[in-house]
Amino acid sequence: MILKAMLRFFAAAAFLAGGAVVALAHPHVIVTGKSELVFGKDGTISAIRYSWTFDEFFSEFATQGLDKNGDGVLSREELADLAKVNVESLKEYEYFTVGKSGPGKLVFGDPVDYWLESKDKLLTLHFTLPVKSGSQKGGVSLDVYDPTYFVAFNLAEENPVKLIGAPENCSFQVKRPAAQDKNQTQTESFFNSITADQYGSQFANTVVVTCK
Repeated sequence: MILKAMLRFFAAAAFLAGGAVVALAHPHVIVTGKSELVFGKDGTISAIRYSWTFDEFFSEFATQGLDKNGDGVLSREELADLAKVNVESLKEYEYFTVGKSGPGKLVFGDPVDYWLESKDKLLTLHFTLPVKSGSQKGGVSLDVYDPTYFVAFNLAEENPVKLIGAPENCSFQVKRPAAQDKNQTQTESFFNSITADQYGSQFANTVVVTCK
């Protein structure tokens, strides 16, 4: 039962895109993310390693009844089914990730090496997203966001992105969404002023990788 509830709750961002989210634009799940961009021998990005930490409320909701041995610690084994549900539900929504290079897009494979950990009352989902195909000439930009803003993605303040095995001539730039500016007051009128087709541009976190 809890797994089905988790699936519905996490996937609601895309499911509600038809209209309800426009009226209830405030995020209901908050994710703080880190990314490792893994390069292959050919000098292109071969995979993205994600670490997504969920807010305390969602973490508590999702883990109800999962401490099977009652020791007060959620092991990787106890969280394995929940991790599987997370990853399988994300596939339908393209892992909230858009990879672009010039006019084309990167194509991602099914996640591997996924697991959940619980620390300090927070759940963190780890998974590796392989890059199957897509030209990377001229650089790559990776946008992470939920178009409906049901799930709010924030990049970690410290070391949000790392390049693993990148050629020496590669560098990256992190672009945080202006709508997450701490100096900007996000009132009810602010959210209601944003139309559905603006959510992505308003709240996308972007990493731009350039290899000269």
